[in-house]
Amino acid sequence: MKVLMINGSPEEHGCTYTALSEVGMTLEKHGIQTRIHWIGTKPVQGCVNCGKCAETGKCAFNDQVNDAAELLDQSDALVVGSPVYYGSASGQVTALLDRLFFSACDRFAGKPAAAVVSCRRGGATATFDQLNKYFALCNMPIVTSQYWNQVHGFTPEDVRQDIEGLQTMRTLGENMAWLLKCIEAGKAAGIPAPGYEDVIMTNFVR
Repeated sequence: MKVLMINGSPEEHGCTYTALSEVGMTLEKHGIQTRIHWIGTKPVQGCVNCGKCAETGKCAFNDQVNDAAELLDQSDALVVGSPVYYGSASGQVTALLDRLFFSACDRFAGKPAAAVVSCRRGGATATFDQLNKYFALCNMPIVTSQYWNQVHGFTPEDVRQDIEGLQTMRTLGENMAWLLKCIEAGKAAGIPAPGYEDVIMTNFVR
């Protein structure tokens, strides 16, 4: 089993990375492979609603969004991490997720997902809520912990002193590992994946 962890911070080895690493350490103890995919510092184009992804199955802008989609295709679960900027996720990861989920949402159904946020002081729960909305709209079971999945600190050294936050990350890893093993056991027992109706979309216009 594999878990893709997206580091949505411009700092490759900053606070968000430190939190994701704690989750990954727990998953690895359960024999689950992890990969932290850093989206880098290059600008991420926002979605322009061109509709090309409906024709080709991938985003028209061939950048880190399509790379992330391929990595997630090869993974059994997803963890998205972001720092808090003005009470929201980073601009880079927001643009990436907008396009990733718009172009490939149907490919992710059934894969457990979790959000991890890092903040100096406030805005963590708003960012946590923002990130979870992507998963909730794509039939992805959302994995929780003993508290909101957040760590506090201005530097990685600060985060390493947030003993409650780090424990929350480890508990998240335990819950993710448990759910992945349950899904694997269900498949082995012949339990089918959910069957979905064709999506009905209304615009509240009659």
